[in-house]
Amino acid sequence: MWKVIGAFGQLNVVAFRASGGRIGGAFGKAKILLLHHVGRKSGTKRVSPLIFLPDGPNLILVASKGGVDKHPAWYHNLMAASETEVELPGRERRRVRPRVADDQERARLWPRMVEIYKPYADYQTYTTRRIPLVVLEPA
Repeated sequence: MWKVIGAFGQLNVVAFRASGGRIGGAFGKAKILLLHHVGRKSGTKRVSPLIFLPDGPNLILVASKGGVDKHPAWYHNLMAASETEVELPGRERRRVRPRVADDQERARLWPRMVEIYKPYADYQTYTTRRIPLVVLEPA
């Protein structure tokens, strides 16, 4: 399944940008944003299409993809940066600051994330690591 999402991701970036998010701006019931980040080791600029949940002025991401025992590369790159940029449907760009949701936020947000993308609940059952919820606050 993750290989499908990876291939979807590359096509999604092209379609998202060309259409301002009208195409590629959703995956089922879930909305998609484009996260800009820089490789920690390579310094290469990267763009990752990710499912997000709007929560007031904040945007919520789930660091699920990356293997059973490790976080995804985009998560490590993002958490190493003090701020970055995201692209939202409608050609909106925002500067954001990342942080990991605290326990109370996680308890409130996790059910909402699972509601928009059910595989998150399944993924949590076959990993022993705690999957981070990343809060992107306006910078």
